[in-house]
Amino acid sequence: MIALIDCNSFYCSCERLFRPDLARRPVGVLSNNDGCFVSLTPELKALGVPMGSPYFQYKNVCEKNKVAVFSANFSLYTNLSDRVMKTLSPLAPVHEIYSIDESFMDLSGISNLLDHGKIIRAKILRDVGIPVSVGIAPTKTLAKVANHIAKSDPSLGGVLVIKNQNDIDQALTRTTVGKLWGVGKQSEIKLRILGIQNAKQFRDFKNEKIIQSILTKTGRQIQDELKGIICKPISNQIEKKKEIMSSRTFGRPVYDKRYLCESVANYTSLAAEKLRKQNSVCQIIQVGFRTNPYKETSQYYAYDSFCFQTHTSDTRKLIQVAMSLVDGLYSYGYEYKKAMVRLTNIIDTNQTQLSLFETPDSALDQILMKTMDNINTKEGYQILKSAACGVDNLAWKMRQELKTPRFLTGWSELFKVY
Repeated sequence: MIALIDCNSFYCSCERLFRPDLARRPVGVLSNNDGCFVSLTPELKALGVPMGSPYFQYKNVCEKNKVAVFSANFSLYTNLSDRVMKTLSPLAPVHEIYSIDESFMDLSGISNLLDHGKIIRAKILRDVGIPVSVGIAPTKTLAKVANHIAKSDPSLGGVLVIKNQNDIDQALTRTTVGKLWGVGKQSEIKLRILGIQNAKQFRDFKNEKIIQSILTKTGRQIQDELKGIICKPISNQIEKKKEIMSSRTFGRPVYDKRYLCESVANYTSLAAEKLRKQNSVCQIIQVGFRTNPYKETSQYYAYDSFCFQTHTSDTRKLIQVAMSLVDGLYSYGYEYKKAMVRLTNIIDTNQTQLSLFETPDSALDQILMKTMDNINTKEGYQILKSAACGVDNLAWKMRQELKTPRFLTGWSELFKVY
């Protein structure tokens, strides 16, 4: 049996953790630059605010109903996510971290699954303070279904086990096809045209070729998983990223090349740090930036890439190349709104092949990068950084006017008790 542990309205729950007065108030968390809602509590959803909706469209609704709205505080959320995952690890022999707020666990051999699910939920709430829902079923997809029902039905106490065929059929009947893991909005429309309204009808649909034409091989795997056939086994191994991208929309328009270079240097530093964290190196760096396509101004989009002879993870080398790409792409007189850096052709560090025409990362280079990463992890984000990143980011930084302090990751922002 497989359990899916999913944190309830995770970003909102993180904000509530340090604000007990918000326990019964509607809470919402916004995306980068305070654009759209990326996390909503049930109280906010009940007011008619949909996930992904622009904040400005519902600002009056939020003010009228005293909604607590926050800018995203990802350093806080990541820290609390790590605490949740570390708390879960001893509770099952196999534990797979799926996302920042979701985790699969192998509960094979556990006799009383409902009690164990309740223990998991209570332990996370007690040790970390984050409420979770637990869905337990024979496959990952069925566990997703069980988790969704456990989260939406208060009478279940946040835990649901679907084990026998009758329980599975009932759960699938009450789950709309659009709620299935792997079924997007466009696919849902096509399935409804075929008369498939709920998950049980999807599972029992006989024409496998039509399902595969709509959802490719993934659709067939979903069907098999709903039948109890495991297609997605649990694994302890975290799959390394095959490409790493760092991209942001600027809080205000950027005109000056200097500030555009600073933003690209910062995004390159962030991507390189992620690259080293998974013990990898890259061969290709891609840089791009554009104006605001939704604004009636002159439009410009630029993109270019560079391929190293030898794979690297050295921030200095990557920034040097990124700056030369910006030099070649920049055009004066435009109002730039977004920049992007992507690292591709990623392999493990120990698989690096040397080249006669380019100097590889030396042992001293690797030690320097590791030392920078350790200091930044311990002391705070970008305490040490390249001079190309600039001394501040006031000209292009994201708009986060409603951001709470980094209660767990910044010495100067620790929670104060009087």
